[in-house]
Amino acid sequence: MESSSEVEIRSANHGDAVAILQCLNAAFTRHRPEYTAAAFADTVLSPEALHFRLQQMQVLVATLAGQVVGTVAGACNGAEGHLRGMAVLPEYHGRGVAGKLLAAIEGDLRSRGCERITLDTTLPLQAAMKFYEKNGYQRSGNIADFFGMPLLEYVKQF
Repeated sequence: MESSSEVEIRSANHGDAVAILQCLNAAFTRHRPEYTAAAFADTVLSPEALHFRLQQMQVLVATLAGQVVGTVAGACNGAEGHLRGMAVLPEYHGRGVAGKLLAAIEGDLRSRGCERITLDTTLPLQAAMKFYEKNGYQRSGNIADFFGMPLLEYVKQF
């Protein structure tokens, strides 16, 4: 298999929509039983929700040989950025794709003036929590309701 060194990170466009939706679905399907129906739908997105996200946020994709293998979105509002929709196809887990995506979106948000980045995650995503903590994110203590599930906020200061 190819290594993450061939993975390219670029801005997503509307032509990537189907691949982004497939990536989100593939990454989160194994957790579907642990999610409420509304929380799962909000996580994997509808085509309309993705269209809106592409207009409102910087959406990046990781590609390997032209195939989308990962995605993340971020927005900066003043000095605070927020991440959404981090997903990597399961067959590419552990190969550095998520790290490259995270570094790229953080760099983008920092270049826009963000000094602090937040993200939210759910309890079923233990591996994601460990990944974020390894990359300098800490639980803020804020917990919101995410369609009937606890939503834990993580934060990273620059």
